Amino acid sequence: MDKKNVNAQSLVLSELQQLPQRRKNQKKVFFKKGEDPLNSVDTSKYFYFILSGKIKIFQIDFNSSKEQTLYLLSRGDMFDVVSLLDGTIREQLSEVLEDAELIQMPIKDVQEIILLDNNFRQLFYSYIASQLKSMENLAVSLSFYDVYQRVLQLFTKFTYIKDGKPKLEIIDNLKHDDIASMIGTVRKVVNRSLQKLKQDGIIELSRKKIHIKNFKKILDKLSI
Repeated sequence: MDKKNVNAQSLVLSELQQLPQRRKNQKKVFFKKGEDPLNSVDTSKYFYFILSGKIKIFQIDFNSSKEQTLYLLSRGDMFDVVSLLDGTIREQLSEVLEDAELIQMPIKDVQEIILLDNNFRQLFYSYIASQLKSMENLAVSLSFYDVYQRVLQLFTKFTYIKDGKPKLEIIDNLKHDDIASMIGTVRKVVNRSLQKLKQDGIIELSRKKIHIKNFKKILDKLSI
């Protein structure tokens, strides 16, 4: 995973620890798996900092029923940056994939913090840059790479090296439908790619988990 992005998210959470002294209007909110909490009306009024859990932000083509995940929000993420910056009410769908805890703040309060707090402003801009990079990478991936390569790229994005060993996080226990939605395809095609990765000795598949077995092979295949 991008170390700069990880560090930025950690620093954002550190800054959040100071927010209770700065703003009285913030509050913690909790959402259960399966809920659709971050609708356009809500995000036109409030900004969110994710403390734990996983929330999928996505769009659906109702004619084809095809789904595309735009963001997978987890610890350290923020939403909705676009609505915060330009006041646009965006029609997006959300789904809680794993019980989530968030800090909710009125948009005007967050805008004031950005203006007055230099440390938070720098962190906020770093976060925007990481999101732009993520969307740029998604556009390139969908345009130029096949599904097998997209899966490899997804794994590199969410793999951390801990004690010299690779560990897939955040997406390691997602349903294959959700993985397919992240890379613009369908579950059946993802399943084929995962089975090939398993045969190649790159991953291990258990009932509800994906484990990285040979991260170097992933990097080697992407460099070909």
